Amino acid sequence: MKFAVGYQLFEGDGEEPCLDWIREYSQDLEEVYFPWADIPSGRAPLATRRGCTDWSAQRRLEADLREIRGLGLKLDLLLNANCLGGRAISQHLENQTGSLLNYLEDAVGGINIVTTASPFIARTVKKHFPKIETRASVNMRLGTTQAMGAAADLFDGFYVQRDYNRDLEHLARLKSWGDQREKKLLMLANSGCLRFCPGQTFHDNLVAHEAEVDEMRNVEDWNPHVCRRLFRDRQNWPAILQATWVRPEDLHHYEDLFPVVKLATRMHSHPRLVVHAYTRRRHYGNLLDLFEPGYSSEFMPYIIDNQRFPDDWFERSSACQDECMDCDYCRRVLQQVLA
Repeated sequence: MKFAVGYQLFEGDGEEPCLDWIREYSQDLEEVYFPWADIPSGRAPLATRRGCTDWSAQRRLEADLREIRGLGLKLDLLLNANCLGGRAISQHLENQTGSLLNYLEDAVGGINIVTTASPFIARTVKKHFPKIETRASVNMRLGTTQAMGAAADLFDGFYVQRDYNRDLEHLARLKSWGDQREKKLLMLANSGCLRFCPGQTFHDNLVAHEAEVDEMRNVEDWNPHVCRRLFRDRQNWPAILQATWVRPEDLHHYEDLFPVVKLATRMHSHPRLVVHAYTRRRHYGNLLDLFEPGYSSEFMPYIIDNQRFPDDWFERSSACQDECMDCDYCRRVLQQVLA
């Protein structure tokens, strides 16, 4: 098992250049995923904030991508915005996608993968750049053989819907389906998102339009994130244990399922911490610090001590029947791990 990690543009101010830890852990890595400057993706724009553009960003990004290729790592371009507006099936978008991929061929030696939440972008890459692997974003929430089968003509690989991360029997069925059709399956290991979050579609669309949203005079007395509103009430804290993440110590259970595991590090404040924990299969400290999004501030002054989990944690959580109304296991474990 190897890992896919997210690129961060180095902006100084005491932060560590991501190339430093990418070089250090390159033997454990398979891919580096990255957005393109100011093209909507699953996170905030790379180079522009409130009209202020870092005009050197693209030059630095290209130099970093060339070095990453030189390390023998694959490059995965993220075109995974959940909403592309009126251009969603347009010739404009087809031309934009093609021109970007042609440019990357000249500028950095080409890319290996396009990860997208758009069937149209996947179709465009398949049609014009058949050597590039197309991959379905985790934002598409494809978690059944029926869903994957319906999109099999568009995608070479699928990020499995993270809500099924702890259902090993279900994942094994998906793996069998993929193996029979030469489709690669991958997992996102450290998402902090709620399982089957009711706000995911709203949030993903919000992020896709973040450049516009930031320019609005938005209300100040309402948090649009379901999870952060939920965790204001301590009675809801057990929901964090019912989420989709997998502890570094439990990753060995997935060795036969996923050749590559994605680590959310593109917006993480301490990506080296995440990469170290998962590549070494152990974390000492606050488990919340590994997630993206993380909730350390919501749980303060408490932490979730990763070393306090009971020995039967994975066995019980991976066999969960989702009968939370009649089960208090997570509530009891939370009392044990809070420190």
